[in-house]
Amino acid sequence: MCSNVYFRRSFGRGERGYTLLELMIVVTIVAILATLAQPMWQESVTRAREASLKQTLFTMRDVLDQYRADRGTYPQALAEVVSAGYLRQMPSDPLTRSATTWQEIPSESEGGVFDVHSGSPLVGTDGTPYNQW
Repeated sequence: MCSNVYFRRSFGRGERGYTLLELMIVVTIVAILATLAQPMWQESVTRAREASLKQTLFTMRDVLDQYRADRGTYPQALAEVVSAGYLRQMPSDPLTRSATTWQEIPSESEGGVFDVHSGSPLVGTDGTPYNQW
């Protein structure tokens, strides 16, 4: 019976909640953690967009090569690849979020579009501009 007295907590008038100091400490700790996590989150978003751009460029270049292998020439515009059924629709650039900003690189020897680059003027994490990838 005596041991229960030590574990019993009385809820008097002064012990009903947290003090203002305790709440401010918790809010400060949460703010510090959020400040530290934000740059890491932003970097992960950038890396995800870069990975998506690399995959999209790989696919579009592969489609251009397939078009040339089937028809003997490169398409005169990227829209031809879509109208010929090689792509269902023109993919959007992950960085500009638009399907109309792709840079079409013409072939000097054969004519037509033989390569494609992003239309973004930004620079990638590796130091090269996205429009040179």
